[in-house]
Amino acid sequence: MATTRVAIAPMKAVQVPKPGADFEIVEREVPQPGAGQVRIQVQACGVCHSDVLVKEGAWPGIQYPRVPGHEVVGVIDQLGASVTEWKRGQRVGVGWHGGQDGTCLACRRGDFRNCANLKITGISYDGGYQEYMVAPVEALAAIPESLDAAEAAPLLCAGITTYNALRHSGALPGDLVAVQGVGGLGHLGIQFASKFGYKVAAVGRGPENAALAKKLGASVYIDSKATNAANELQKLGGAQVILATAPSSKAMSELINGLGANGRLVVVGATMDPIEVTPVQLIFGSRSIQGWSSGIPTDSEDTLRFAELSGVRPMIEKYPLAKAAEAYARMMSGHAQFRVVLTM
Repeated sequence: MATTRVAIAPMKAVQVPKPGADFEIVEREVPQPGAGQVRIQVQACGVCHSDVLVKEGAWPGIQYPRVPGHEVVGVIDQLGASVTEWKRGQRVGVGWHGGQDGTCLACRRGDFRNCANLKITGISYDGGYQEYMVAPVEALAAIPESLDAAEAAPLLCAGITTYNALRHSGALPGDLVAVQGVGGLGHLGIQFASKFGYKVAAVGRGPENAALAKKLGASVYIDSKATNAANELQKLGGAQVILATAPSSKAMSELINGLGANGRLVVVGATMDPIEVTPVQLIFGSRSIQGWSSGIPTDSEDTLRFAELSGVRPMIEKYPLAKAAEAYARMMSGHAQFRVVLTM
């Protein structure tokens, strides 16, 4: 007997057809989840600077066409085979961490963040610049009901990166923590640092962000254009931690002398230029430099719960999916206040 298949209307997706090409809005068949996967009806997806890796082909091994987007918030609308721990209708998010192999040495040690064969959402498989996407269950984070989808999306990348870096930085409540940059990462870093009970010094270039930095929770604003920021930090006793969020290696290098004894420069702003530091700067004062990448889905859940409890929220500009190219250009311009989000 012949079986009847119910036709599902095609969905809209925004793809990069090849490295360096313009975004294309295309119609695709709604994807079906395989075993161990779920299908998500996307509600919002943040536009992150790391999406340039897909747009310009700067990450090795990307298969094109590719749909970018790794700050995805939506609702599960279909479960793949053998998925029992998630439910249809459940709110979920998918961040940078798109899954791990579970078998490499890092995974065997439980360090999934540093998996040797890490899957990255929107790079290893199609991300959130589309109406429906498929994700493996190990990439899913539960989203609290009270968080707006468009506000939750940037917390899955910029949020988890700053929250997770700060909570593992060794700084204790009452310590002086400097946040370099008042941008997409920095405006969240200032809020988290303030809510953690640190004395927060925001470091920016020019006086224009001073009022905003104070509003976000900084007790001090240092204009690195008008003054020597490292000296200003030393006048405050030296920073226990400097969270470097703005992708300027030169600006990071200039701040190292602002660290106090046993102070740590924690780098989350990604750039290819070298940070310049002398051995003497590190040896005297036992200072250190550490890089930090975002985290795994349980870290995302911690970030979201803390944001829900404390009132930390990203400042966002919203664009419809059809204007993804405009949204990306706005993000790349550096003038967005401060995270750009696509809504479906």
